Amino acid sequence: MNASNANSMMPDNSVATAPPQVSIGTVQVSAFAGMTQLLAYIVREDGSVYAGSAIAINPEKVLTAMREPQIAAVIAAADIRYADGIGVVKVMRKRLKRAVQRIPGCELWQQLMLRAAHYKVPVFIVGATPEVNRQTATKLLQQKAVLVGAVDGYFKDEAALIAQIKQSGARIVSVAMGSPKQELLIQRIRAQHPDCFYMGVGGTYDVFTGNVKRAPPLWCKLNLEWAYRLLSQPSRIGRQLGLLRYVWWYWTGKI
Repeated sequence: MNASNANSMMPDNSVATAPPQVSIGTVQVSAFAGMTQLLAYIVREDGSVYAGSAIAINPEKVLTAMREPQIAAVIAAADIRYADGIGVVKVMRKRLKRAVQRIPGCELWQQLMLRAAHYKVPVFIVGATPEVNRQTATKLLQQKAVLVGAVDGYFKDEAALIAQIKQSGARIVSVAMGSPKQELLIQRIRAQHPDCFYMGVGGTYDVFTGNVKRAPPLWCKLNLEWAYRLLSQPSRIGRQLGLLRYVWWYWTGKI
């Protein structure tokens, strides 16, 4: 895999109009109208790529940021904080009084990979188990992605990983290691390879390869993905109960 056909155009973030920001708790969330707008913001029509990082925001992250300064700092360090949770979207719609669509991180990454393939943007994937990482790489190549590197989440030498990413010429790097571990790694990689777009993707590779089932389409359409995950993983009940506070704050206008 190489970047011989990679777009060498330097990023110019000034050409993209930044969306308005909405304060939800201590988190500033970018009010993209929907996934199409965000995709065009990251990879532009001329093939240039936004240099920065993105993180998905849901009610659980908002609550965590309000009680843990370290997590708040990790979230604030991202350039794009997009609405991945329907609870976040509802607050944004209420504040802006206009349409704002939920942007599921899993779907965003898959669509971003297709857009990158279309514009011949070189991509590098990090994370997951060796087998899932290999399956992800294989499927991306089948989709004609310009895949310039794939390293699983069990790498031993971080310096070697960063050197490999730099040498690859990657313009998009996705990291699947769980939050906040993936975001902290992204910060360290970005410090040495800044002209790139970075995205933490959690368990997205597992879903992409079919190793983990996502909620059925109807559940997703009704914004009940959280309920499906709860039924599939009852151990999440403690985390879900914490969201009742968010719901109360939403209805009382405190968030």
